[in-house]
Amino acid sequence: QVQLVESGGGLVQAGGSLRLSCAASGRTFSNYVMGWFRQAPGKEREFVARIWWSDGSTSYKDSVKGRFTISKDNAKNTVYLEMKSLKPEDTAVYYCAAKRSGSARYDNWGQGTQVTVSS
Repeated sequence: QVQLVESGGGLVQAGGSLRLSCAASGRTFSNYVMGWFRQAPGKEREFVARIWWSDGSTSYKDSVKGRFTISKDNAKNTVYLEMKSLKPEDTAVYYCAAKRSGSARYDNWGQGTQVTVSS
């Protein structure tokens, strides 16, 4: 059974930085895609970034390109989201998710971690 546990959220001023972590367990993830999503109050959950565990390929939501970096540590089975130049509009609950490569849906989700950016 896949388990995803996020950490690293918090309160930061605009322009600041945070690093989120997602510790993954329960299986081998070499054939998985790991994603970060976020949901702001009153809004739908949206894609932020993803990384293919097999080769480290990445993709990002346009509004976070150049500010956010997704990465992984194979030895720790952990995925990171480094967030810089944070803006108040980045405020949301951030979720880690996992799916098999080629699958349309993310089947496994973490509990979420709150990121609040003050102006």
